[in-house]
Amino acid sequence: MASLTYELTLAGLAVGSAAALTGIGLVVTHRATGVLNLAHGAVAMICAYVLRQLVVEWGWPLPLGSLVTLLVVAPGIGLVLDRGVFRPLALLGSNPARTLVASIGVFVLLVGAAVLLWGPGARDDAPVLLGDDPWAQLAAVVALACLVGAVTRWTRFGRELRAVVDNRPLAVLSGIDADRVAAAGWAFGSLTAGLTGVLLAPYVRLDPYGMPLLVIEVIAVAVIARMRSLPVAVAAALAIGVAQAQLTRLHPEGWAGPLVQAVAANLFVVALLVAALVLPGIGGKGRDALPPPVREARVPGGLWLVVGVLFLLPLGLAGSDLHTAIQVPALAVILLSLVVVAGRGGQIALGQAAYAGLGALFTALLTTGGAPALVALGLAVPMVAAVGLVTGWPAIRRHGLALALATLAVGVAVSRFVLTQPYATAGLSLGRPAGFSDDRAFYALELVVLACCLALVAVLRRGRTGRALAALRDHEPGAEAAGVPVPGLKLLAFVLGSALAALGGGLLGMGLRAFDPEAYDPVRGLLWFAAVLALGADSLLTPLAGAALLVTLDAGPHAGVAAALIGLLAMLTGRIPPLTTLLPAGPPTRPRPRRTLANGTRRTAVPNPATPPTTPPSDATPPRPPADGTRRTPVAGPVAPPTEPPPPDATPPRLPADKGRRTPGAAGPVRPAEDAAPAPRLRAHDLTLTYPGGTTALSHVTLGLGPGRVTALVGPNGAGKSTLFDCLAGTLRPREGRITLDGADITARSAHARTRLGIARTFQRLAVFPSLTVEENVRLGEERGHVRGGPAAVERSLRLVGLAGPVRHRPAADLPTGTLRRVELARALAGQPHTLLLDEPAAGLDAAETAALARILAALAADGLTVLVVEHDPDLVRGIAHAVHTMEGGRILS
Repeated sequence: MASLTYELTLAGLAVGSAAALTGIGLVVTHRATGVLNLAHGAVAMICAYVLRQLVVEWGWPLPLGSLVTLLVVAPGIGLVLDRGVFRPLALLGSNPARTLVASIGVFVLLVGAAVLLWGPGARDDAPVLLGDDPWAQLAAVVALACLVGAVTRWTRFGRELRAVVDNRPLAVLSGIDADRVAAAGWAFGSLTAGLTGVLLAPYVRLDPYGMPLLVIEVIAVAVIARMRSLPVAVAAALAIGVAQAQLTRLHPEGWAGPLVQAVAANLFVVALLVAALVLPGIGGKGRDALPPPVREARVPGGLWLVVGVLFLLPLGLAGSDLHTAIQVPALAVILLSLVVVAGRGGQIALGQAAYAGLGALFTALLTTGGAPALVALGLAVPMVAAVGLVTGWPAIRRHGLALALATLAVGVAVSRFVLTQPYATAGLSLGRPAGFSDDRAFYALELVVLACCLALVAVLRRGRTGRALAALRDHEPGAEAAGVPVPGLKLLAFVLGSALAALGGGLLGMGLRAFDPEAYDPVRGLLWFAAVLALGADSLLTPLAGAALLVTLDAGPHAGVAAALIGLLAMLTGRIPPLTTLLPAGPPTRPRPRRTLANGTRRTAVPNPATPPTTPPSDATPPRPPADGTRRTPVAGPVAPPTEPPPPDATPPRLPADKGRRTPGAAGPVRPAEDAAPAPRLRAHDLTLTYPGGTTALSHVTLGLGPGRVTALVGPNGAGKSTLFDCLAGTLRPREGRITLDGADITARSAHARTRLGIARTFQRLAVFPSLTVEENVRLGEERGHVRGGPAAVERSLRLVGLAGPVRHRPAADLPTGTLRRVELARALAGQPHTLLLDEPAAGLDAAETAALARILAALAADGLTVLVVEHDPDLVRGIAHAVHTMEGGRILS
C-alpha cells in the first residue's frame, strides 16, 4: 500500500508540475500585459507538434530540437502575438473583454493551423524530454518559479514589471518602456506554454483538440492564485495533481460509481469550476463586458430574400442526400443563442456547446425511452433551460473575465462529467420524427424551426427586454440605475440562450441520426463563439452566415480551414470590422405610437407633480415671471445645439418669480427663495463604510434630503462625496447605519429597486447607452422607472431638456458631451421620480449649457422634486443650492 501511495504521488507530481508551468506562464503574462491568455493551451500544443516534427519526422537530435522549440519557436510565438495582436489592441484602448476575444481567436487559429498541417488524428510517438522521473520535472518547475521570483524581486526588470502592474500609465510617464515589459511577458509565457506541451505530450493524447482543452482545464491554478501569486499557483497545481492521482484508487459501487470516478479523474475541472464560481473573480464590474456594436446595421429586405433563396436551394437542386446541408439550420439555431447572450446581452458565454450537447443527449434519452422524437425534443428544451437556470444562477453576478471563466468551466464540466461518460451515453439511439425521416422533409422542418426562432429573437430585440439587454451590454451600472434588474435580466438571457442551444443541439443530433459527443466539444464551443463575434454578434444575419460558413468549410477537402479563418478574424478583432458593418445603417427609430385602449381612448401619462408639463425649449428670450404673480408650473430647457435649433414658434420657458439668487451668466432667476426646510424624504442615518484595506470612506454621516430643495455636497477629492452618493443610490451598502425613504428602511434595497421607488440618479462619467438612440435611452428610463407614464412621459422629458427634435432619432454614440448629459438627465426624469441624485452633472459642459442646467434644476426643485447635487462648480452650487454641506475625511463638516 505504501508503495502504491508513493507511485501515485510521483505520478501526481508529474501532472502537477506541468500544471504549475501553465500557472506560472498565465500569471506572468497577466501581470505583464493584463491579458487572460486562453490561447496558452494552443501554444503548448503547437510547440509539442513542432518538437515531434523536428525529432521524429526530420530526425533532429532531441537536445537540439528541444532548444530550438523552447528557446526559438515558443518565445517567437509570444513575440508575434505581442506585436501583431495584443499591442495594437492596447494602443486602441481595448477593454479586457476584447483582448479575451482576441486570445480566443488565437486559440482557434492555432487549432485550425495544427489540423491543416498535421491532420486531426492523435499521435502517440511524441519524444520524452525529461524522462520518466517526475522529480526532474518538479525540480525544473521549482527552479523556474524561483528564477521568476528572483528576477521580479531583485532586478531592474522586476522593478519595472511591478511598476507596470501597479500603474501602467504612471510607469510610462516615469520612463519605463511598458511595451518591452509586455513583450518579455509574452515571450516568457509562451516559453512556459511550450515547456508544458513538450512535457505533457508523451503522457496524453497529442492532437489539435485534446491537449489545448487539457491545458485550459489547469487554468484553475492561476485562478486560485488570483492571477498574481506564483507560490500559490505552484502549490495549488502540485496539490491538485497529487490528489487526482491518489483518487484513482477509488472504485465505488452503485449508480453513482461512474460519476465519482469521472470526478476523481478530472479534479482540475472540479477545481476550475469551484474557482470560477466560488472564489473572488478577476476583472471588474461594468468595464469588461463585450463592447456594443459601432452602429446598428439593417439587413436590407432584398438581402433577406437572397438568404432565404440560398437556404431553400438544397430542396430543389441537391440530390437525395442532404447530409451536409442538414447541419446548417441546426447550427444556425445554436449560434442564434449566442446572438441573444453575447450579442444583445454583451455577456462572454463560452459554454453554449454544453447546452447544445445536453439538448441532444436529453432528446436521445427520451427517444430511447419511447417518446416520439418531436415530443422528446420539446421536452428536452425546457429541461436544458432548467439546467441553464441552475448553472447560470451562480454565474450571473460575475462580470467580464470572471464570467467567461465561469461559463467555460461549466462547459468543460458538462463535457467531462456527462457528455463523454459511458454511463450517460451508452446505448442511446437518436432518430428523426415520424414523417420527417427523409432528408428533404427534415431539412424543411429545420427551416421552419429556424424561421420561428429568428422571429422570436427579432421581437425580443425590438421590444422592452431587448432595449434593457442592450443597456446592460452598453453600461451595466447605468442600466441598473435606470431601473433594469440586472441579475434577473442576465439570468433570462442565459436561460433563453440555453434553450435555443438545446433546440439546435437536438436538431443537429437528429440530422446526424446519432449522439456524437465530439460535435459538442468545448473547443468547438470556442469556435462558435469566435465565429459569432467575428461576423457581428448583434445581427440576425450572423448565425445564418456563420453556420453556412462553418459547415461548408468543414465539409471541404482540408479540415481546419474554418477554424483557421474564423480564428484569424477573431484574432484581429478591433481592427477588422465585423461582417455586419458592411451593411447599411438602420433607419431612424420613429416615435412609438400611442396605444389605444379597448374603450377607444388614448393611453395617457400618469400625472406626477415632480415632472412638470413642458413647452418647446428656447433660450432666445430670458425667462419671465407670470404677469399675474401667481405660481405656475416651471418649465425649462437648455440651450439647443446648432444641429437642434428651437422651433420658430417656441414660447419662452416660464419659471417662478425672481425671489432668489442667479447663476452668473444665466439669463434669469434660477433659485427660489429660502423657505422653511420641509421634512426630509430620503435620509441617511449615521452611515459608516470602510473599504477593504482599512480605508474609512464614511464615518457616522447623517444627511436629510427634503422635497422642493436642492442640496449640494462639496469638498475635495477623496472626501467621501461619491461614496455617500452611491450609498444613497444603492450602489454601495454601508457597514453601519441605515437609509430611509419616508421613514421606511431601504438600506438593503438594490439600485434598480430604489429606482422603482422613485430615486433616480446620473453619473459623473456618462452612463448613456451608445447603441440606443436618444429616444430609446429615455424610453428605457420610462419603462423601468417609478411611474409608467407611457409615450407622453418620454415626450415630456425630451422637450424639457431640448431633445424633442430630429436629434431624438440619432444613436447616442454620435453625440457630444453636452447633449449626452441632457440624455442622461432626460432618462432619469422619464420615470417620474420624486428624488434626483446628480453626480457632477456639469462635468464637460460649457457656460451656456451649465446655465441651462441650472434653470432646469431650479425649476424641478420649485415643483417639488428632491435634488442632491455633488458638484465642484462653485458658481452652479451658489446659484441653485438651498443647502450646502462640506465633506472632508468621510465626515460632514458643515
